[in-house]
Amino acid sequence: MERSPKKLLLASTSSYRRALLEKTMIRFTCAAPDIDESVLPGESPELLVQRLAQAKARALVVSYAGHFIIGSDQVCVINGQITGKPHTFDNAFKQLSAASGQTVTFYTGLSLVDSDTGEALTLCETYEVTFRHLADEEIRGYLQAEKPFDCAGSFKCEGLGITLFERLNGRDPNTLIGLPIIALLELLRAKGINPLLG
Repeated sequence: MERSPKKLLLASTSSYRRALLEKTMIRFTCAAPDIDESVLPGESPELLVQRLAQAKARALVVSYAGHFIIGSDQVCVINGQITGKPHTFDNAFKQLSAASGQTVTFYTGLSLVDSDTGEALTLCETYEVTFRHLADEEIRGYLQAEKPFDCAGSFKCEGLGITLFERLNGRDPNTLIGLPIIALLELLRAKGINPLLG
């Protein structure tokens, strides 16, 4: 397959997503998209994250000609409610209390947009997390130790968050961190970008 001449741009300033993409050893740059992330009335989690992932990528099209732009967005659904980043200790405590003893589904939208043609490849990857029954003291101890207030679901699965779980179920654990790398590599290979072929 002919190597793509296009550069790669990650439409995110998330240190978590950047670290995941760096594992692939593909060269890329990052830029912050500026979009409205409000949920539309009646919008499902699948459609929400796909719409926002694509919107993030498209927000940078004009400024980055000659690029494939990666957009990603994530929410979790606890007891039927779409939930995002908690931002505060109190909100994180409420999220983890609601998740205790429950199976929570994470929806991660991924979009790869060609800035020259406008073509977009967009998908939604899901991942399920079953939480142990958590005592209030455990939740407080976890939040004080890891402070996951910028993470959807109020935990960092790559850190101490693993202590909260009973079971994980999904194709790619990177999805939980916010960037489904297996799916992304499939999209990139379709566009001639393969880190194993130089």
